[in-house]
Amino acid sequence: MGLFTRVARVDPQQAAELLRSREAVVLDVREPIEWKAGHIRGSIHIPLGELAGRTDSLPRDRTIIAVCRSGNRSAAAARTLQRDGYRVENLSGGMRRWERAGLELEPGNGRIL
Repeated sequence: MGLFTRVARVDPQQAAELLRSREAVVLDVREPIEWKAGHIRGSIHIPLGELAGRTDSLPRDRTIIAVCRSGNRSAAAARTLQRDGYRVENLSGGMRRWERAGLELEPGNGRIL
């Protein structure tokens, strides 16, 4: 695989369906303050800067949907995971697009910073 291998992208509605069917899990790579303000229910929170040392806690039997605020940090995380053999997709437009799509945040009054 080359350095600039493209990672598959998934839109918020597709991601929500993958989560409902339990085919995927969400990996949120934002900073703690961003995650606490509003995140996808059940997401695994590992800030991007800590990812390299914590990939062993991620499932290998399900697709990982990487998310951040806009999709840039999560794209970097997704490329790293893909190189390590994980099935991974990047949430197109990030949490901002998830929120604009009217999809649920946790906590219920959550917001995207």
